[in-house]
Amino acid sequence: MTEPTLALTAELVARPSVTPKDAGCLDLISARLAPLGFRCTRLPSNGVDNLWAEFGDTGPCLGFAGHTDVVPTGPLTAWTRPPFEPVVADGRLWGRGAADMKGSLAAMVVAVERFLARCPKPAGRIAFLLTSDEEGPATDGTVRIVRHLEEQGIKLDWCIVGEPSSDQRLGDMVRVGRRGSLNGRLTVRGVQGHVAYPDRANNPVHRALPALAELAARRWDEGNAFYPPTSFQVSNVNAGTGAENVIPGSLAVLFNFRYCTEQTEAGLKAAVHEVLDRHGLDYELAWHLSGAPFLTAGGRLVAAVQKVLGARLGVSPELSTGGGTSDGRFIAPLGVEVVELGPLNASIHKVDEWVNVEELPALAGVYEGILDELLGV
Repeated sequence: MTEPTLALTAELVARPSVTPKDAGCLDLISARLAPLGFRCTRLPSNGVDNLWAEFGDTGPCLGFAGHTDVVPTGPLTAWTRPPFEPVVADGRLWGRGAADMKGSLAAMVVAVERFLARCPKPAGRIAFLLTSDEEGPATDGTVRIVRHLEEQGIKLDWCIVGEPSSDQRLGDMVRVGRRGSLNGRLTVRGVQGHVAYPDRANNPVHRALPALAELAARRWDEGNAFYPPTSFQVSNVNAGTGAENVIPGSLAVLFNFRYCTEQTEAGLKAAVHEVLDRHGLDYELAWHLSGAPFLTAGGRLVAAVQKVLGARLGVSPELSTGGGTSDGRFIAPLGVEVVELGPLNASIHKVDEWVNVEELPALAGVYEGILDELLGV
């Protein structure tokens, strides 16, 4: 593995950084960045490792954001090869985190090394925002770094998140935003009793179903030019004692909104409460906002990404807001132009995760090209 991006990716994959563990990944990256002149600041928080690294003192700032943690492997017996023993075979690098997102991290580092070797005094600053808490609760990771930036008055202008955004070939899709994610934990109270005597009980399942059906059937909006329509999905329902002859005393329901910029957190909450109240339910409802929607509709970063992908890879990327959530949701509220650009996402979170070997140096070249466009002199 002599190609620099492939070699660094393999080194990172070999570290079993199952969330929220970093397993030395940030040490490895810091050791590459510090000799270049980066000021590396570690920001640990509740067992999570975070790194803010900055090069330069003045001018606009291009940040590279990502995560070193990976999802659990699942049963090791299901893997063709050990997940943390990177192997190149069939034109692919195999191992947990190869695509999501250690390949991107390696490409970012190599791109910056090459750019600074050619342009030691760029027209601005370069930064890294890296965490080991993205695949987990995401409460002590990028949010901690963002808080540090706010406390220190540090400004970012553009940010590339290395999530695996590509669909069929490298660079064919770039995420310029994400939908908001709002979670609800609903408990509907009833009265437990014998199924033969329903008049002496109050079945919360029967009471709640019409309200849930109304919420599921509602057309919340039509979306817009950048987002699909808002979606309401029930993800878990639980009630009863396990016995066939017992009416349950309570019903627990988990649901989620993936919502576009046509909606607001407050508006969605009010609409749900209106339905539940109108149906006369005795309930408790706890809310958790995973992230508000964000969008980079245009600007210098998107233009640079499009130009470089066209010139280097011959692709015109689709600008998408699909998929789940990413740490871009924490960075965008700072007023930063944010895009997500990384390798194919075909194998992420799966057994036998992989990244195409040829994608790694190509991705490093794309990142280097974006540096040239925004900070080259």
